[in-house]
Amino acid sequence: MSVISYREAMRQALREALSRDERVFLMGEDIGKYGGTYAVSKGLLEEFGPERIRDAPLSELGFVGAGVGAAMGGMRPIVEVMTVNFSLLALDQIVNSAALMRHMSGGQFSVPLVIRMATGAGRQVAAQHSHSLEGWYAHIPGIRVLAPATVEDARGMLWPALEDPDPVVIFEHVQLYNLEGECADAPRVDIASAAVRRAGGNVSLITYGGSLPKTMDAAGQLAAQGIDAEVIDLRVLRPLDTETIAASVRKTRRAVVVDEGWRTGSLAAEVMARIMENSFYDLDAPVTRVCSEEAPIPYAKHMEDAALPQAAKIVAAAREICGKS
Repeated sequence: MSVISYREAMRQALREALSRDERVFLMGEDIGKYGGTYAVSKGLLEEFGPERIRDAPLSELGFVGAGVGAAMGGMRPIVEVMTVNFSLLALDQIVNSAALMRHMSGGQFSVPLVIRMATGAGRQVAAQHSHSLEGWYAHIPGIRVLAPATVEDARGMLWPALEDPDPVVIFEHVQLYNLEGECADAPRVDIASAAVRRAGGNVSLITYGGSLPKTMDAAGQLAAQGIDAEVIDLRVLRPLDTETIAASVRKTRRAVVVDEGWRTGSLAAEVMARIMENSFYDLDAPVTRVCSEEAPIPYAKHMEDAALPQAAKIVAAAREICGKS
């Protein structure tokens, strides 16, 4: 057990995968000599060489498509898309090719492809580079969607993702790269289930990705005010672990869903719908949610902070449904 950063955990996961299986290679923009936009792949080019660490041209449609073809040909590619907004340029390859191949081939072909991408806001990079589109990808059958929010999940989710015969999309929130935490040397992480990060009895706070630290902060503040909050980290956004969500709500009888996506058509809306479908008669208060404001993310720091879910907003929402407002 050691204390490392989220960034280092991802680098260790990549190094492990490249060492364990010669079919694994990393491909993306600036991942080689530059070491990656977020320095995750720093040093890997020198260690594994240009055949395994492949700098790609500025064409997400092209290199994600190459990853799809390589996976179908027996390789195990890890494709890095610099930020989630750039993945929109490769939607046809992800949604219309990779996700559908097993179904449309009658099970004859699979696409064991892992796509990593940075997501989220909070760094003053303005509207075009501050998207949280995890919910878009969680909508698509045929892919698995992961959102590691802890150092251990960042370290341990990659290898199981590579073992999945279908495409896996991993979202790494940009605000987590400097996060430090304890991590086992070779953790084996479940990529099918949500995780209870804090047990509680009064209200369930359900979240994922970059919102987990804020939600844990909110739970601490609520505890000081006499409200015992349970924190659920979804971490697997498709398929959603409905049973863990329902079990928590059955216990606490109240729920707040925290999602950095916009409210309209959000992943939060899906989680709320599943609570209503599975746990309606367990509820003592309406389910509520804390999402980003319905506007492009502003550049100015004070406006960006105001647009995003924050601990104070989560506390206020939990207090209201607990009758403490």
